[in-house]
Amino acid sequence: MDDYARSINADTIRLERLLPGPRERLWRYLTEPDLRRRWLGAGEFSLSNGGDIELIFNNNGLTPGDAPPPAAFEAFGEEQRLQGHILDCEPTSLLAFTWGTSPEAAHVRFDLADAGDKVRLTITHSRAPERTERVMVSAGWHSHLDVLAAELEGKSPEGFWRSFGNLFPHYDRMI
Repeated sequence: MDDYARSINADTIRLERLLPGPRERLWRYLTEPDLRRRWLGAGEFSLSNGGDIELIFNNNGLTPGDAPPPAAFEAFGEEQRLQGHILDCEPTSLLAFTWGTSPEAAHVRFDLADAGDKVRLTITHSRAPERTERVMVSAGWHSHLDVLAAELEGKSPEGFWRSFGNLFPHYDRMI
């Protein structure tokens, strides 16, 4: 397993990471706003099927001492809000939700599985038909997971935008 997202079909990417356990700890980083804001975004989740979610992103404030966002992504640096709905929730093993509220919204699925003293986290981002969107979400999830891994390991992350800026051209060639 490597850290890179892979296209698994025409509109879906998947990433897998082995992260420090236990699974219950990682689950908290997915579901508790104060912990989730450290690597992705704050916001409340109603953890039942059909429940509402809100993600509040602040990518410019995610990692101290970071580079500025690449020019084409400046709008994603300031606070952004995303609403969606829970599609499936099985505490400590599965969380899936819509990435927006329209009927065509993308779906994001987190699967957690024990792997010794680590946890295999699999993120599947589907219903992303546009190549540009798949490139962007691949670099985005990869960068966010780098921040999460550093947080779980008690290390300082490289920097969200620095990572994203380095990864975007790679995914642009790869996808």
